[in-house]
Amino acid sequence: MSDPHRRPPRARPALLSGLALACALPMLAASLPALAQADKPLRILVGFPPGGSADTIARLLAERLPSQLGGQTVTVENKPGAAGRIAIDALKNAAPDGSTVIVMPSGPVVLFPHVYKKLGYDPVKDLAPISRLADFQFCIVSGPRSNVKSVAEMVAKAKADPPSASYGSSGNGSVPHFLGLMIGETAGIDLQHVPFQGGAPAMTALMGGHIGYTVDVVVESLEQHRAGKVRMIAVAGAQRAPQAPEVPTLREQGVPMDASAWFAMYGPGSLPAATAQKLSAAVQAAMKDSSLTARMSALGLDPVGSTPAQLAAVQKADFEKWAKPVKASGFQAD
Repeated sequence: MSDPHRRPPRARPALLSGLALACALPMLAASLPALAQADKPLRILVGFPPGGSADTIARLLAERLPSQLGGQTVTVENKPGAAGRIAIDALKNAAPDGSTVIVMPSGPVVLFPHVYKKLGYDPVKDLAPISRLADFQFCIVSGPRSNVKSVAEMVAKAKADPPSASYGSSGNGSVPHFLGLMIGETAGIDLQHVPFQGGAPAMTALMGGHIGYTVDVVVESLEQHRAGKVRMIAVAGAQRAPQAPEVPTLREQGVPMDASAWFAMYGPGSLPAATAQKLSAAVQAAMKDSSLTARMSALGLDPVGSTPAQLAAVQKADFEKWAKPVKASGFQAD
């Protein structure tokens, strides 16, 4: 007979350890993806070669974002080509886990959808807004052929001598291309577009007297303007450019319009809202760094920083703004 007062044998330590491990494994496995994601570097894509404005902004952020993201590593990856569309395609196909973002100008999301028949992405469905980073302005520049000093003189000369009203841009389908058409329509004159392979060749043609005007980014025309070789006659933004405060806006000269462009950060289209908000908060904090804002200002950029909702709103407004001039031009690219 068994002893009713005898204690049952104690479980062996090895058995208990095995049971504890078996219970813990599911919880550990569930936590591994989160840990892996937290340790994953943040990759910032740039659709242009190193050295340009988009690349510079991305690298300035890459230096400052780790401290805002708990020490997470941040890298910049250049994927130039097709006016930034190669990098956008890479973003579209990236995992929506917050590990891949892009820094890009506004053209691909507000202008290109009107211009290209085969864009390859949907600017709303395939891109998740994170933060607007910086604004930049365009200007109208006159050369020795036109020799005008104001928008009023440009309008008068264009009406008296239509062949003089030719303007160069950085290429067909670019923002300066359609901005020039928009300016001409609003001012009541017919500005004839002459495309070049970049802003520098257009500036050379302007100084050589081959065209009357250029439409270009303010900072790209600043050196020749200050040297007196050409003259900025107007900036296209809502306010005067800090780099050239002596140049009045279009509105100040009786042309009721303004247009600017911007750089922004986006994630893949299905990026969770909470992740976008977290990245946006980190970017906005980084944008308050005085050394970063000073560097951007030197490049002719106006630092901004915004919420995802604010970026989405300005994207929608600018998308609608560019629809009319592109359609009126009849221009479309493959």
